[in-house]
Amino acid sequence: MMKVFELPGEEQKRRLLQRPIQPQQQLREIVTGILEKVKDEGDQALIDFTRMFDSVELIDIRVNEADLAKARVDQELQNGIILAKNNIQKFHQSQLIDEPVVETISGVNCWRKSVAIEKVGLYIPGGTAPLFSTVLMLGVPAALAGCREIVLCSPPDKNGRIHPALLFAANLLGIEKVYKVGGAQAIGAMAYGTESIPRVHKIFGPGNQFVTRAKEMVQTEGVAIDIPAGPSEVLVIADETSIPAFVAADLLSQAEHGVDSHVVLLSDKRVIINKILLEVEAQLDQLPRREIAEKALENSYAAVLESLDECIGLSNLYAPEHLILATRNCKQLADKVVNAGSVFLGNFSCESAGDYASGTNHTLPTNGFATSHSGVSIDSFIKKITFQEITETGIQNIGPAIEKMAETEGLVAHKRAVTLRLNRLKNV
Repeated sequence: MMKVFELPGEEQKRRLLQRPIQPQQQLREIVTGILEKVKDEGDQALIDFTRMFDSVELIDIRVNEADLAKARVDQELQNGIILAKNNIQKFHQSQLIDEPVVETISGVNCWRKSVAIEKVGLYIPGGTAPLFSTVLMLGVPAALAGCREIVLCSPPDKNGRIHPALLFAANLLGIEKVYKVGGAQAIGAMAYGTESIPRVHKIFGPGNQFVTRAKEMVQTEGVAIDIPAGPSEVLVIADETSIPAFVAADLLSQAEHGVDSHVVLLSDKRVIINKILLEVEAQLDQLPRREIAEKALENSYAAVLESLDECIGLSNLYAPEHLILATRNCKQLADKVVNAGSVFLGNFSCESAGDYASGTNHTLPTNGFATSHSGVSIDSFIKKITFQEITETGIQNIGPAIEKMAETEGLVAHKRAVTLRLNRLKNV
């Protein structure tokens, strides 16, 4: 069960900001070996690793078009997926903005153009829980941005198949290149390319520590990734207006992701934390993934602080992936949030809504990276190319300044490129 800290001092607070430490050296060696084998052996390495890690003998790595087209789920789930897709699309569509042409000085016009990243790879976890919702979170903005080629990789089940809900979501979005490959080997395949899987320019998607490390490593070889990531996490700030059963469910919904998930509960009153933790115990018994959630809770904690403002202060230092403000003055507190992946206001804004269907993206920075990174959005799938058009008047207006600056930096050719133009205009 979660440990409770009452009025921790500054030194103890610093310790509370630390996430559980994962062993790194052995992890690095394992992932390096996987990536090198994929680079050298291509499809054969993927088949070998799938046999080794998933206990599946693959015949075809790619999901054929017929299986994609006939993927079916029950009507209720189908309706849910379509509702979620529409909300995600509506929210992300609003991020497509045409930027104006700016005249910085007479005769000098500058602007930016949004261009889709041509080839993107989507990694969809499928181990203990096939995350078909992530297909929507990544596939919708990729399609809206106009990415020309979308490659999707996800590990197969014990029968060598991909969950039908995942295939249904992919087919709904028009994603045709779907491959039955998981783990670090899937990241390697998308980064380097194999006989079956095309090389992409940027890789998206959550995953376990092997997937995360593989993404970090291929990034050093020229393949971009969405955001640095670690295990899933949530921080909840609760006061006397919070509903203990709701808060407990939110904590457990994050804890059931994996044994390395991290959940934090903060309040200004011990009695509130006690009520919530009693609810956590009661609900834990009802979870099919109880053992996973229980282990996650052992590495998590609750803390009683002097005030809700102090709770927000600690939260900003922790920079959670998900932040839930289950308080009376949640909007006022929200104004003080500077570091968080996604924020949920009030008793009915459960983190599950953001995970599935509210419209915001659930691919978010973890492990403290919310201090410097945003979650996935339309911007993640595009590049911004700058343009400038300088007229004769424009070069006359800025040319002398450029000449002086270039001369001072000792870059004679830079200066000459301007001087030749200015001289031409003087002689006209």
